[in-house]
Amino acid sequence: MNNNNDGGRSDTVRIGVIGYGYWGPNIVRNFHSTPNAVVTSVCDLNPKSLDRVSRSYPSIAVTTDPLDILESPEIDAVAVVTPISHHFPLAKLALQNEKHVFVEKPFTKTASEAVQLIEIAERKKLVIMVDHTFLFCGAVRKIRELIDQDVLGALYYYDSMRVNLGLFQHDANVVWDLAPHDLAIMDYLIQGDPQAIVATGEKHVNNVENVAFITIYFADRIIAHLNVNWLSPVKVRSTFICGEKKMLVWNDLEADEKVKVYDKGVERANGKGSDDRVSYRAGDLWVPRVEHVEALTIEAQYFVDCILNSRTPFNDGRAGLRVVQMLEAIDRSMAKMGELAYCSPSAPKAAAAAS
Repeated sequence: MNNNNDGGRSDTVRIGVIGYGYWGPNIVRNFHSTPNAVVTSVCDLNPKSLDRVSRSYPSIAVTTDPLDILESPEIDAVAVVTPISHHFPLAKLALQNEKHVFVEKPFTKTASEAVQLIEIAERKKLVIMVDHTFLFCGAVRKIRELIDQDVLGALYYYDSMRVNLGLFQHDANVVWDLAPHDLAIMDYLIQGDPQAIVATGEKHVNNVENVAFITIYFADRIIAHLNVNWLSPVKVRSTFICGEKKMLVWNDLEADEKVKVYDKGVERANGKGSDDRVSYRAGDLWVPRVEHVEALTIEAQYFVDCILNSRTPFNDGRAGLRVVQMLEAIDRSMAKMGELAYCSPSAPKAAAAAS
């Protein structure tokens, strides 16, 4: 890191990015515009991708060799934006070379790989951040605020549909491609750990599941359901969260009114035996104001701030590990046509403070 004249405090994080395919351009663009950060180099195996980098950012060096970034003494942090099979070896080399790492979701292919990276980072006092971008979007931050303020009351369920036509991945099924978004969001919003998972899926096009239905059981009778699908005729990004006091709908495809809070619910009367009845409540609809700032812009600044101030991000390696543990349990359940699968003991959660 570059030093200023205030006694040696580092004030600029020099970042190298490995991978400039689908998501890489967004990573480079946001880190390039982040205060106290500079993208010094981009690596990709495709010369055409590197030509795009050079045209857009003439000051950024380009290379086809990841070691030019991983071993460079002029780079402080490495963003790994590659297919999942490359996450572990690249992140491990980065950490071994004393570099902080920013890793695209999902963190690793296995929980054991995630544990190895966490142990290296903790031993070397380096920052790991997993790119769970949705945790920084205005809608999810607002939902977390409503939960913290007890607006929704005790949570009952989380129900999400995340479907579209493609993009098929060559090294991951639809669960590992789409479900990490909702698994990370649930990990962020729901206080308890998942207790058990039931999942079914099917392979219609190639040798990986392209559709899956997932049920997750939490403590305190909280239940979650995810529908992830690469073979949908329409794109849907909708989430329903039901609480004891209020209900919430989040439609991420809405331009303006992304989050709607409904003063609706069901209450049980104090009846006895078969006369135990329920009453229904139907009140107002409320559309809270949601911040319209690109989530990745906030996340990039948060990563840089965590490095400069020696803070542990709430979307750290342990958060990434918890998501990978759930993904592994989903795969085990799908492999046995919906047999109950249990998650490994989850890593403790870091404090959430991404303001």
